[in-house]
Amino acid sequence: MDYRNHTKVIRIGDRVIGGGNPVLIQSMCNTKTEDVEATVNQINRLAALGCDIIRVAIPGTEAAEAVKEIKKRISIPLVADIHFDYRLAIASIEAGADKIRINPGNIGAPERIQAVAECAKEHGIPIRVGVNSGSLEKHIIEKYGHVTAEGIVESALDKVHALEQFDFHDIVISVKSSDVMMSIKAHELLAKSTDYPLHVGITEAGTSFAGNIKSAVGIGNILYQGIGDTIRVSLTDNPEEEVKSAKVILSALGLRKSGIELVSCPTCGRTQIDLIGLAKKAEELVARYDYPIKVAVMGCPVNGPGEAREADLGIAGGKGEGILFRKGEILRKVPEDCLLEELKKELDLYGKA
Repeated sequence: MDYRNHTKVIRIGDRVIGGGNPVLIQSMCNTKTEDVEATVNQINRLAALGCDIIRVAIPGTEAAEAVKEIKKRISIPLVADIHFDYRLAIASIEAGADKIRINPGNIGAPERIQAVAECAKEHGIPIRVGVNSGSLEKHIIEKYGHVTAEGIVESALDKVHALEQFDFHDIVISVKSSDVMMSIKAHELLAKSTDYPLHVGITEAGTSFAGNIKSAVGIGNILYQGIGDTIRVSLTDNPEEEVKSAKVILSALGLRKSGIELVSCPTCGRTQIDLIGLAKKAEELVARYDYPIKVAVMGCPVNGPGEAREADLGIAGGKGEGILFRKGEILRKVPEDCLLEELKKELDLYGKA
């Protein structure tokens, strides 16, 4: 079942999620939110890469007040991330946040949750209810014996009900764990239990290497089942890497065609050029273009064009000489050190065609 076609449509700024709308990419700034200049610059770089929604931390009043100025200078919706202090949630909403992220369980008394819900409703913005396996309530852990997917889902639905009792229903849910299999199961259970849109991610996934693999396995599996309306690849790295990785995951699943898809062959004993270096430089080059095409970087001018015949454009290098090819057909031979330059010429021509 494609669950995302049946989730409730929620508006976040000028974007919508749920109801079969495209899965959107989120990231989170690692700047100090009160440093408006640094935060705005990072958000605009992320937006240029394809980030659809951005989240910022609100640890204090100064950060909440900065939301107003940040909003004036960015083009994508802004989510305020709140922990514990319900007054910061209200201040962020009044400053212009497009969505807030809270855990109602650590906001405090019901009247505080009510105050946040009423303020969000008055300003017409949604609330994302976030539950992580690491912050599961003691009584739920005791009920299941340890941290489980069932416990995570129960906790999340409890938080949803805490908002619904105040007639608030513009809700997005996230259930995250650093355990990939637990995350997958939690999303499977949650998708069967609610029609609210889900934000998907593997929390504390790790550095770029391990985090990308865990995120691709976890997020990819969840999305493939038709579950999930927004995603964040959480990496201990520059947020720009999160956005790049998210785009690749969505593209690999056929959920988003954005920019050029680069394919390259693994190296072997027949390779006579620095294929690893060439592929990395080609990856940087094609990132500048937004064409929905496939570009190949191959290490053998003899077999390369045939192996990559599905590529719209490609280069293959040999000893001192390489070739440029299109759909498996050789266009011309070029010196090895001119391969990237010739590829760029063809990409520029493609844009004018």
